[in-house]
Amino acid sequence: MAICPMGKNSDSVKPPDVNLPAKVSGWLSMSRPAFHIVGLLPFFLGTLLAWKLEGVFHPTVFLLGSLAVILIMLSTYQSGEYFDYEEDALSRKHHPSRFAGGSGILQKRILSPLVALITSVVSMLLAVLIGVVLQFVLNTGPWTLLLGCAGALPGFFYSRRPVRLVNRGIGELFIGFCYGWLPIASAFYIQSGYIPAIIAWMSLPVGLTIFNVILLNEFPDYPADLAVGKRNLLVRFGKKRGAELYSLAAFFAWISHLLSPWFGVPSLVIPYYLPVMILSVILVAMVLQKKYENRITLEILCGLNIVVNIGTTLSYLLAYL
Repeated sequence: MAICPMGKNSDSVKPPDVNLPAKVSGWLSMSRPAFHIVGLLPFFLGTLLAWKLEGVFHPTVFLLGSLAVILIMLSTYQSGEYFDYEEDALSRKHHPSRFAGGSGILQKRILSPLVALITSVVSMLLAVLIGVVLQFVLNTGPWTLLLGCAGALPGFFYSRRPVRLVNRGIGELFIGFCYGWLPIASAFYIQSGYIPAIIAWMSLPVGLTIFNVILLNEFPDYPADLAVGKRNLLVRFGKKRGAELYSLAAFFAWISHLLSPWFGVPSLVIPYYLPVMILSVILVAMVLQKKYENRITLEILCGLNIVVNIGTTLSYLLAYL
């Protein structure tokens, strides 16, 4: 396999002389530690639910499970840095954004693309090892590895060729599942040994809001993705229909969350959620008004969009706490 995902020879992407602190900082930037919270919070929610509903909490299981979630996200992010090299380079050149176009570390030649690829593979292998320990050593249940693979494989192949889910118009749906239902259900399962029906309902607004995070983050990358023939959901739909899809997903997130108390969630969740919902309504209005055409405004929209996702999960956490 060529070192450079653009198909150039290794000499053309050989990193210049960079000191160790810069390399470590670059590796951390590619790992996107701040974005790990969108996967960890739902996992924490599932753990809290197991404690509140069943009175169980196994610290070792929780710590290992959390580490596995981090490793899976690390593998996904680093894989994206490697396999999205070309479109990320174009995006950062013409439409730079903190929420799209990768970290820019590989394009700046601070690190070799091979570092991202090795990190992705090693992280995934370590996550699998943790899954084996959880199921066969800590006896967390026969579905532990299957649940882990349900999250690991879409992440591993999200940008990775030849599967490349991001290029098939369904990658965004997998992200909604893997950052919505899956971490909540998996965390509950490895603590208690089963998955309650209430999780299916609670995970809807969480999954829909993270779906919208991915969808809106594709707007800054839109010209670059078009240029390289990347066929993600926004490229297939176009900006106008993509904005309508964003609004529809937000609407169903509001409705499913507001109906949560009818399915067993504490009613206290509603006042915690209302500020988040108001922010989401404002974002939808701005997206429908095509405010995303302004680069600076789009940057703000993407940032606040992540706040909506985090706030949605937090509203459930606070309600149960």
